[in-house]
Amino acid sequence: IAVVIDDVGLDRARSRRAMALPAPVTIALMAYADDGRAQAAHARRAGHELLVHIPMEPGDPNEDPGPNALLSGLPPAEFARRLEWNLSQFAGYVGVNNHMGSKLTGDPVALEPVMAALKRRGLMFLDSRTSGDTHGLAVARRFGVPSVERNVFLDHDTSPIAVRAALVRVEDLAQKNGFAIAIGHPKDVTLDALEEWLPDVKARGFAVVPLTAIVRYTAGAG
Repeated sequence: IAVVIDDVGLDRARSRRAMALPAPVTIALMAYADDGRAQAAHARRAGHELLVHIPMEPGDPNEDPGPNALLSGLPPAEFARRLEWNLSQFAGYVGVNNHMGSKLTGDPVALEPVMAALKRRGLMFLDSRTSGDTHGLAVARRFGVPSVERNVFLDHDTSPIAVRAALVRVEDLAQKNGFAIAIGHPKDVTLDALEEWLPDVKARGFAVVPLTAIVRYTAGAG
């Protein structure tokens, strides 16, 4: 099981709590987080793999994905500038995943320069699957970019019982398929549930692993 914590870096206290979780969770650090370099270094020292959480165009035009978001209507030079900006805010990451992005990931042509850049840099792509119409995995694989997709959102419903039920769903999928990828956020309800769940999951026959272990497993090398 890989557990990815998205949106890290904005709420500093909860982000540090996420980095203190007792397992090698994967930290998706917001590209535009203040002091991203220091936060990235802290996550690495704590033993976590790191992703760049890149803001991408949402399906709802009234939603704000944040500064330097990748938008499908941008001129190519501006799109390239924003992509480079997102990839240069901190170091030590193994890949990227999308923040929002329902519209951009639904546009395979718009995704091509993203995947080309990841291929050049030897990075992986995690499709957060914010939309069922995403082309993220297909375009990544066409470019030869190692890629996987999210199976379960832990905190789509933020009631404590729903988060715990989502963790049961993660275990069920891992039992059935051999692996599962969960995405949660640095919210108190999610962190509470993970702090309770992580110490006992090994006894139930599961291993919480860095995201790259799932990438290797799905590629047949695990």
